[in-house]
Amino acid sequence: MAYEFVPLKEKYQKEVVPVLMKEFGYKNIHEVPRLVKVVINMGVGEGSRNKDVIEAHARELTTIAGQKAIITKAKKSISNFKIRKGMSVGVKVTLRGPRMYNFVYKLVNLVLPKVRDFRGLNPNSFDGKGNYSFGLTEQLVFPEISPDQIKRIQGMDIVVVTTAKRDEEARRLLELLGFPFKKQ
Repeated sequence: MAYEFVPLKEKYQKEVVPVLMKEFGYKNIHEVPRLVKVVINMGVGEGSRNKDVIEAHARELTTIAGQKAIITKAKKSISNFKIRKGMSVGVKVTLRGPRMYNFVYKLVNLVLPKVRDFRGLNPNSFDGKGNYSFGLTEQLVFPEISPDQIKRIQGMDIVVVTTAKRDEEARRLLELLGFPFKKQ
């Protein structure tokens, strides 16, 4: 496989696992929380009316993630939004394995420091089961995206799914992986 540059996974195995085992008193290495997947979603409202917009955002998300993005369809019709069942409403990509670790590494070390007026991620955005969600307001913070190629600025939602059973465990895992949370 040509996609093997994974410094974050090595950091997880060599530094994060021992710290988490000590802090939370895990007896078995398999109890230690780990990253499962990262889901990146762009809800493109205009995509239901203009197919070119949705395809452009799919190309951008594919470039950002390094994996082909899929176009999401509306599950049901909503007349207030002028959406019918089956219309294209967004694009998403689910990253696992080496691509996931490389994306998280890039996100933490390159992208988040470039975000304008960034003061840290909200430490309260966990869902109660150890998963973390946050949003970015524009795709221009990614180094792969050139401002000349962008027709429309679009935000995205990023969900980091972990095996942690509690939010405290997940927060500590992400802190040790380098996520910059706001100080409370």
